[in-house]
Amino acid sequence: MLARRSLGILTAALATPFVTRAQAQTRWVMATAYPDGNYHTQNLRQFVREVEEGTNGRLAIQVHSNASLLPMPQIKRAVQTGQIQMGEILLAAYGNEDPFLEVDFIPFLADTWPRARALDEVSLPIIRQRLERQGIAMLYTANWPSQGFWTQREINRVEDLRGTRFRAQTAVLARMAELLGASPVTVQQAEVPQAFAAGIVNVMVTSAQTGVDTSAWDYTRYVYFVGFTLVRNAVIVNARAFAGLDEATRGVFRAAAARAAERGPGLAQESERTMTARLRQQGMNLPEPSAELLAGLRAIGERQVQDWAQRAGPEGQQMLERYRALIR
Repeated sequence: MLARRSLGILTAALATPFVTRAQAQTRWVMATAYPDGNYHTQNLRQFVREVEEGTNGRLAIQVHSNASLLPMPQIKRAVQTGQIQMGEILLAAYGNEDPFLEVDFIPFLADTWPRARALDEVSLPIIRQRLERQGIAMLYTANWPSQGFWTQREINRVEDLRGTRFRAQTAVLARMAELLGASPVTVQQAEVPQAFAAGIVNVMVTSAQTGVDTSAWDYTRYVYFVGFTLVRNAVIVNARAFAGLDEATRGVFRAAAARAAERGPGLAQESERTMTARLRQQGMNLPEPSAELLAGLRAIGERQVQDWAQRAGPEGQQMLERYRALIR
């Protein structure tokens, strides 16, 4: 009897460290809409690895890519309500909630890297505060490369886009479609090939990266890289879950997030070079946009800047004034 009792005590003692370690590990879930081959997802996975390594495995983050857990429109709300702890979103997709979230998608407002950095400087503190009011902490942002118009036929002026069915994944693009005389249609990235094949859309604005991700050569023939914008993704975390971590772990997050943000521009520019080359290899036509087309698009962009400032109110106007002072 004594031997059996001693064996039971020893077994319990040996099991205790294992139970403690298992209980000590925190497991989080993260959702992103982009495929694993996309540089945003690769940057994100490196960020996650650095967090897990920096916490010595005490925190594990399971990344669900390619909209396998949630479609893009649902990710922000899921993080906000605590359904998942983390997510990656296209900020401009939520412009209907807050115009500051879509400022980086105003056509030609910040269409170069120096201008994108200036826009970050004046807009990100405001965006961060506004997300915090919703229970969301923003960890880092990362830009997409410059955008192009993808079509099945040639376009030489803005009038050539009249009557088209225009993919509009943000409110800014929906407004642009209206100003062009096109019909805006909401189509998520994973659905783009089927939407073109079915005639639901026949024009879109996106980057070379997305063109390659969706094998655009199967459903379009022309892409006109017009600059347009360097729109941002944001990696976000539920503020309550983040506050529940110890300060050392939060420090690991912040340091890894800073490195991910620093990698972003280089990854975007490399993506633009390599993905554009891939498009050419696949037989896509990449003509230079005509001066008439660019002039027409920029005129629409100026109108959209004015529209945005009106919706954003005095704070938005002040932010634009600070931005313009930086880029002079």
